[in-house]
Parts: sequence; C-alpha cells; structure tokens
Amino acid sequence: MIGGRLPDREWHRAQDVPDLWWADAPLSRAGLPITGLTLHQAQLLAAGLDGRLPTSPEWEWMAGAGERRYPWGQQEPAAEHANLRGHGPGTTTAVRAYPAGRTPEGLWDVAGNVWEWTSAPWRRDRAVLLRGGSYNSLAQYASCTHANDVPPDLSSPGIGIRPVRDTPPDTVSQIGAPR
Repeated sequence: MIGGRLPDREWHRAQDVPDLWWADAPLSRAGLPITGLTLHQAQLLAAGLDGRLPTSPEWEWMAGAGERRYPWGQQEPAAEHANLRGHGPGTTTAVRAYPAGRTPEGLWDVAGNVWEWTSAPWRRDRAVLLRGGSYNSLAQYASCTHANDVPPDLSSPGIGIRPVRDTPPDTVSQIGAPR
C-alpha cells in the first residue's frame, strides 16, 4: 500500500495520493511484460483483474515517493538498475531481472524495460502519459518525474501495464494481481 502527498511538478499540481495497492511488476506472460496494448485495451485488462490504471501523479508517487530521483534512489541509472538503451539487450527482458532497480517499497521494473500506461485526466490534445521508460529509452527517461505524452491508440512492444487497486486485493486471487 503506497500513498502520500506529491509536490508540484511539470505534469501536475501538488496533490494528495491515496493509499493504493500496486502490482509489484508490470503484468507479464511467460516471464515477459505484456505489451502491444492500446490505452483502452490496457484499461480493459486492468479492469479484468479488478484493478485500474494509475493516474500519472499516482504513478509518480509510487515511483519516487515525492523525493527519489529514480525508483531505486538518487544514483544515475546503470546496467544493474534497469533495462534502458545502452544498459540492456535492446529488447524486453524478464520482469524482476534487475533487483538493484527495485523501489525501497519492493516494486520491480518501475524504470526501464517497458513504459507504463497511466490514465486520464486527458489533456486538451487528447494525449495521455506514459511513465518509466522502456528498453529503448535514454537513461534520463527513467527519472520518477519524466512523462512521455502519446496518443491513446498507440501500441508498442515497449509499452506495458501495471494495474493498481483502490481496495485491498482478494487474498484468494494473488497470482499476477495488483498488491
């Protein structure tokens, strides 16, 4: 469960972020992140798991608690932290492959490997925000405050999904479910 107060940033005003239960890694199949989904498809998948996509400020709080530069801390990204351009094989890797890149709260692959969809509010131009960077992203995109605006109908092998829940997960269905 992660929540708190997020300061003003480029992409949003200061706001309270509720306590939420997060998937501990991007959703995966056969160990690799699920990719190639449009925003709508990602929303449907999250809803099918009794979750939702986080808002961009919620994602930013999860990544850095309002104080960390990168999910793991202040240290610049290196090969042991995340699958980023120049630090990985140039394609997605198995989730949970970078233990040094975990957040202090224990969340995996917050930076690198795949961008993560966030939900509305929509901008006037209908663009939505991706967070976290992918295997093809420069290291600067791994920062907790960086966001990338894209059209909602975009799909890519570099975009995944990390659902969130507003209420505690059902203890019967823990496999691959948000926590």
